[in-house]
Amino acid sequence: MRFLYCLSILALVSACQPSETTETIDNPFVVELNQPVDFARVTADDVAAYGEYTISQSAAAVSKIKAASNPTFDNIFGAFDDLSNSAATAYSKSHLMHWTSPDSAIRATGLQGYKRIDSLFTSIYSDKDLYNKMVDYTETEKYESLSAKKKLLVDDLIDRFELSGVGLSEENLATYKRLNKEINDLTAEYSTNMNTANELLVLNETGAEGLPENFKKTYAAGEGRYEIPVINATNGPVMKNATREMTRKNYYTKFYNRAADKNLSILDELVQKRYELGQLMGYDTYADYYLVPKMAKNPTNVWEFVNGLVNASKGKAITDLEELDQVRAAYNDGTDEALDTWDVSFYKNEILKTKYNVDSEEIRNYLPMDDCLAGMFSVYQNLLNYEFRKVENGSVWHEEVDMYEVFEDGKLKGRFYLDLYPRPNKETWFYCVPLVSGKQKPGGYEVPEAMLLGNFTRPTETLPSLLSHGELSTLFHEFGHIMDQMAYEGEYSLQFDSKSDFTEAMSQIFENWIWDYETVSSFAKHYETGEVLPKETFDNMLKAKNVGSGYSAISSLRGCMYDLNLYNLYNPENKIPTDDLWKKIDAELGVKDIYVEGTHPQASWIHINTHPVYYYGYLWSDVYAQDMFSVFEKNGLQDQATGVKYRKLILANGSQRDIVEAVEEFLGRPSNNEAYMKSLGL
Repeated sequence: MRFLYCLSILALVSACQPSETTETIDNPFVVELNQPVDFARVTADDVAAYGEYTISQSAAAVSKIKAASNPTFDNIFGAFDDLSNSAATAYSKSHLMHWTSPDSAIRATGLQGYKRIDSLFTSIYSDKDLYNKMVDYTETEKYESLSAKKKLLVDDLIDRFELSGVGLSEENLATYKRLNKEINDLTAEYSTNMNTANELLVLNETGAEGLPENFKKTYAAGEGRYEIPVINATNGPVMKNATREMTRKNYYTKFYNRAADKNLSILDELVQKRYELGQLMGYDTYADYYLVPKMAKNPTNVWEFVNGLVNASKGKAITDLEELDQVRAAYNDGTDEALDTWDVSFYKNEILKTKYNVDSEEIRNYLPMDDCLAGMFSVYQNLLNYEFRKVENGSVWHEEVDMYEVFEDGKLKGRFYLDLYPRPNKETWFYCVPLVSGKQKPGGYEVPEAMLLGNFTRPTETLPSLLSHGELSTLFHEFGHIMDQMAYEGEYSLQFDSKSDFTEAMSQIFENWIWDYETVSSFAKHYETGEVLPKETFDNMLKAKNVGSGYSAISSLRGCMYDLNLYNLYNPENKIPTDDLWKKIDAELGVKDIYVEGTHPQASWIHINTHPVYYYGYLWSDVYAQDMFSVFEKNGLQDQATGVKYRKLILANGSQRDIVEAVEEFLGRPSNNEAYMKSLGL
């Protein structure tokens, strides 16, 4: 998942009117071009000072732009790109500290820092004088003579201003800023509650029956006692393997009740305030407002897309459930009881083991993290013509973090960090977090920086971190986002990002390489014996690839529908409790009553908190991902010429060019969904 900048909230620039200044401060975050931050010496005071410095510098830059007597592209839009880049970098690095620092004071200061910079962006993008200066420029001959990339930057920037309340009356603008601040505060509180839930499942030997021995060793807490943290890293091993139904039910209930005591009411407030924001901006719903700059453009297009996939996958989903019912009945001596939601993963795993001879936990033994990283690096380096160099003794925020630099033909292209394992108070999801955007500066090109935030099973004194094949997919996916960051070659940081409902495509495409035996066998070796993952085992995995694919598709679509219901069908006069909304969608789908009474999945679901109206984008993007992958299938998965072409046309693009045009040039034809439907086995 790509973490997206949240650019919103409050008024700070208008309150700060310092004189123009180019002064710098002695602060580990303020570095020379392409020098890394000395994270190891960062203090809470440094984070606070960096935020205040950024706000002061940004205020001075805005004043200078508005004072320009002879407007040019460089002194208006180029200068705005400079200040936007500096502020976005400060936002990201403050957020990084909030999400990852082991120091509570730094985390708290990081939270306040990114919220204040978020407020800075809201103030800037609602500045009418600044906006008018930009609009006036578009009415000159200078604008008409701009290159296509620069003209697109100007147009996109003006659109962003208009979607940020700049056209509102003073009274409504004050309301806009208040709503944005309240939304930002609520999303931060929701995330903090989720990340500090610290749920624990305590089992005796009977309750732990079926759990892998290595897993049990990891969480042993005395003779015959196991204390299992209820986190993403433990979900698969428990839900797929625990033979005791009560263990699965208890884990499921705890997992989907994380932070429910606090976050259900927060979510209600978020939905209401986002609705009010959409209405304030002149749209019927928040989704109507939010989708304007996306590829989908409006909720109607998203609903048509989602409903089309529901119709295409529903039949397979029903067949999948019938097979699961049969396996459950056979496993339980012919019981005719209905399949419970907490049983789905377990009986799917039984199908894999009994029908296809695929044991997910045995496969895990062939996928130690260090070997997977080395193998993955090899794939990406070869395809994209890059070289990764680990920075030994790099200055990082935690001892487990590694730093790498990316080179092309000996030239520095970027820098990335790996923070792969869960720890107390760290963000619990999986992200690529952009830290620095690529950008041309007077002293040279500022290379991108990013961080892969993971929560994979951590190594122990006796065991390396062992990945499931699904976790390997997540690793390849998130690192695909890292490569998207590293590959950007644009002159302006404002064009660094692609459309958010295309962004996932650039990482989803790389998940396909883990289904190629030549690729996987190059690094999949048993952590104890060194034996290569057997070809027969891998062939069985391929045969079983689409087991449950229909039900998985429906589950994803169910999430899309929930997201859309919250933000597109919300009616303040007839509010549906967020628990009841699950039941409503289950009834509409007519596949299975998936919702479990007494659980609240919406209380720990990061997407509907910080990424509203985004969940459909995974499926929307995947259509493009699988279509683009068909070119690699034709030319060879190791074909560097195709990989470099993909990097130059797609990854390096950002938003410098219409992405549909870029995709069509890469494909040599218009895009279609044939490869995507084939990938689902539909």
